[in-house]
Amino acid sequence: MDLITPAIGLVFWVTIAFLALVIILRTAAWKPILGAVKEREDSIKNALEAAENAKKEMQNLHADNEKLLKEARAEREAMLKEAREIKEKMIADAKGEAQEQANKMIAQAQESIRSEKQSALAELKNQVANISVEIAEKVVREELADKDKQLSLVDKMLGDVTLN
Repeated sequence: MDLITPAIGLVFWVTIAFLALVIILRTAAWKPILGAVKEREDSIKNALEAAENAKKEMQNLHADNEKLLKEARAEREAMLKEAREIKEKMIADAKGEAQEQANKMIAQAQESIRSEKQSALAELKNQVANISVEIAEKVVREELADKDKQLSLVDKMLGDVTLN
């Protein structure tokens, strides 16, 4: 029986030592360990919440970016349309102005040609009149140089004249 007594004493003292160790650990180590675990748990929870918030914010930013891109595309299309309209208007205005200038130049050229033509005709008439007078003068001199020819000419002219 001697063997059991030392074993009971050993179990008693081991149990006392174990309980003392648990009490010491509970007061000295468990609170800091549990506090650290609690802090770690809270920081993980906060990090997950922050990540979720960041994810939501990224989704919102992505939606905003898409909206801004659509608006920018629409604005760009409107600007391009306006630029095309301005270009077409400028081309039409330039064509109209060019046509107007061409019409003015044609009218001026026609007027100039008509004026030159009238001037040339007037000059031609003057030259024809001068030549006719010179020819008539020469013919009359020849015809009037001889007395018989003068009388014959007067008779002929009197015969050509008709009285009403």
